[in-house]
Amino acid sequence: MSGAVLAAVLCAALMHAGWNAMVKARGDAFLSTVTVAASAGILCALALPFLPQPAQASWPFILASSLTQVLYYALLMETYREGDISHAYPLMRGCAPLIVAVLGLPFTGERLAALQWLAIGLICGGVLTMVAAVRGTALSARRTTLLALATACVIAAYTLIDGIGVRKSGAPAAYTLWIFLLTALGVLLLARRRRGELLPFVRRHPVLLGGGAMTVGSYGVALWAMTQAPVATVAALRETSILFTTAIALLVLRERVGPLRLLGAALIACGAASMRLA
Repeated sequence: MSGAVLAAVLCAALMHAGWNAMVKARGDAFLSTVTVAASAGILCALALPFLPQPAQASWPFILASSLTQVLYYALLMETYREGDISHAYPLMRGCAPLIVAVLGLPFTGERLAALQWLAIGLICGGVLTMVAAVRGTALSARRTTLLALATACVIAAYTLIDGIGVRKSGAPAAYTLWIFLLTALGVLLLARRRRGELLPFVRRHPVLLGGGAMTVGSYGVALWAMTQAPVATVAALRETSILFTTAIALLVLRERVGPLRLLGAALIACGAASMRLA
């Protein structure tokens, strides 16, 4: 991997961590999430006319993935409503590769390699460390753990759907942008009861419009990097977003990040990277 590709992937990881932190920092996780998703959808709608369109066989997967990602955003809203991002983000992003690997076994017939078993051990250790960090604390912290793990399951679900659908599309870029666009429409439907609050909220927090560019940009940069370097290496390096998010939570959002939570985030990040490389 060249230095330029390495820098690009790290930038993509930072962008992903950044838009999540922006959602958490604005105070209203619901409207923040809607703003990010909607602005991403607008960008994709502008780009789609200039791209080759996905094959017909991929459209059921596009629709299934979009519905699943609407659920992802709904869970994200609830998770960030009360939970710390330094608690939720490592669980959400780190456990998803583990779930994909385990759920994919019946379909692929593959056996887990030694590095995958190591990755499972690291992720499970990190999750248990996170649970230990919130043991005996407020009910909201335990609720955050459950919501984050549920979100990880949803991330794993759309990852498996897209793993099949994008191969059928013949147009990976347009496939991805259609998902962003349809997901944005679904998220706006979720916000219909608060539609009168949305525009005033965006005027107060215009920086969130950049969150939409960051989520699309993060994915686009990662896709480009996968054409320049081994896919597994790029995917593993993207897991540094867990460490970036923990640093942002500690240094910018001023969350109380104790040693157990730091250890848990580090174990999950290492495990997720190992799973990608296996």
